[in-house]
Amino acid sequence: MRLAAYVYPGWHPIPERDESFHEGFTEWELVRECGPRFGGHAQPKVPLLGEYDDRDPVEVARRVEVARAHGVDAFVYGFFWCRGKRVFQDALDLGFLGSELGRETPFALMWANRMPRRVLPVRRRDAPVIEGTRRVRSDREDFVALIAYLAERYFGRENYLRVEGKLYFSIFDSTFFMKELGTDEARGALADAREHVRKAGLGEVHFAAIDPSRHVIGDVAKVGFDSVTHYVLLPEWRGELTQDYTICARRRAGEWPGYAEQSGLPYFPSIATGWDASPRAADFGAERPRKYPWSPVVVGEHPREFQRALRDALSFSDENAHPDPLVFLASLNEWSEGHYLEPDERFGYGWLEAVRAARAARNQSG
Repeated sequence: MRLAAYVYPGWHPIPERDESFHEGFTEWELVRECGPRFGGHAQPKVPLLGEYDDRDPVEVARRVEVARAHGVDAFVYGFFWCRGKRVFQDALDLGFLGSELGRETPFALMWANRMPRRVLPVRRRDAPVIEGTRRVRSDREDFVALIAYLAERYFGRENYLRVEGKLYFSIFDSTFFMKELGTDEARGALADAREHVRKAGLGEVHFAAIDPSRHVIGDVAKVGFDSVTHYVLLPEWRGELTQDYTICARRRAGEWPGYAEQSGLPYFPSIATGWDASPRAADFGAERPRKYPWSPVVVGEHPREFQRALRDALSFSDENAHPDPLVFLASLNEWSEGHYLEPDERFGYGWLEAVRAARAARNQSG
């Protein structure tokens, strides 16, 4: 059983954001300036170890070391790619892999098939949640080019994460990928990508579908995916403006068997420490729109409840007897969406201590 934390690589300036906002912009501005929007709203989220530039190998290694010491085994970096164009690449290439610790710590990649928002905080309550220009359109040839790029630069590294000996790679919006290409072309894209990796002498690939909708989950096995998982599976996205963490976590745990049954594939749970994207949203006061990034907001989050949710995930994975299971943690550092393991001023090292305690409890019971 291994625990893998997602990593958001957006904590450094990039030219695209300099042009859209101002030189040197990062989302730390949003995190820092977000105040409470309603009674009991736990904002701002303040990092105990301070804000950091995730291109800095010293600062990144500091946080990786702490996470590993508390039981995190691997890190899954968001990989922003759009037909050969990359953004936020320096967090991985300079920050993580630029440190000695990063070069030996297991890591994998998740294709974040979205481009970053040009407007933050979001001010248009009438605009679509996902602008069409942010969706990363692909095709069979482009997908193989992506995998070839990864094979050349990352898959051959000794510390690249494998599941049952296969290179682990996930697609963030598997629904959009499958709908855009169609079942046959998506199947062909995965098959061609696998063949490319084999010919490169790197073995096999384990493709994971993240967040497949009810419209496509019945086809993920047919397309050639090897497992199903989620990024953040916590609130009801179309539910109430505020939702209780414990209620959300228990409801979601009850859905895990259904994802495995509907997909016909192994399901690897993902446990989030919370959810609150308020920093990415302009403050409309009590008139919050009922959509991302204004709502929902999960309240009542606490390391104690996170520990219980993680113990449930570990038990689920044990009971479903996959030979090489993963459990995901959302996330190491998604501060602007309110889910992170890194220490904060509110709970100290509580989120990481919860990881350690959940693992210890499993070992004692097993």
